Amino acid sequence: MSQPHPTPQAPQVTVRGEGRLEVEPELARIAVAVTARGADRAGVLADLTRRNAEVLDLIRARGAAVSKLETGGLSVAPERPRRGKGEARLHRGHVRITVELTDFTALGELVPELADREETEVNGPWWELWPDSRAYAEARRLAVTEAVRRARAYAEALGTSLGSLLELSDAGAAEAGAYRRGGFSPVSAAYAVEGIGGAPSLDLAPQRQEVTAEVVARFTMLPPAL
Repeated sequence: MSQPHPTPQAPQVTVRGEGRLEVEPELARIAVAVTARGADRAGVLADLTRRNAEVLDLIRARGAAVSKLETGGLSVAPERPRRGKGEARLHRGHVRITVELTDFTALGELVPELADREETEVNGPWWELWPDSRAYAEARRLAVTEAVRRARAYAEALGTSLGSLLELSDAGAAEAGAYRRGGFSPVSAAYAVEGIGGAPSLDLAPQRQEVTAEVVARFTMLPPAL
């Protein structure tokens, strides 16, 4: 559909609006790696199976605080000498687990317990928002409000007022009608803990998330008296 061209009787103004806000994260993600090593392949697999089950039990004990629990990969393979010569004398197995939690107090209790376990490494947390978080809608609302404010300011500078909205689109959209969600760029606080003993609860400070949205809006104006 062709867009109307501006004329002296129907001048147009095009503006950009940005919405930006900081919000508390809604969930945290950690990565857990469980390892087993030994000369006997079957023994390594048995150790890995046991440790994995114990780790999963610890995580599931947090109940509703855990929003997602996934096993990302498992392997048991010979551990070759560094220079690639000779036969493997050891076997090494590992399993990787991803956990998402919505209760950060439970997270602070769980991480030390996991990291205190034998041959277990923990990385994270990565703070995030839900894909359908209301923060995204609020950022878009702020962007539209800013676009209208700027357009009205231009019209008032000409001694006139806005007429009607012709177009509203996400700024930087790859194609007409494309949707670009306001995003965030959390800085990961990665760590690995081993042998801390006692497994005290960690006092975690969730990292606030920055959510942004940008729109481009085009309006008609009433003809100004220049």
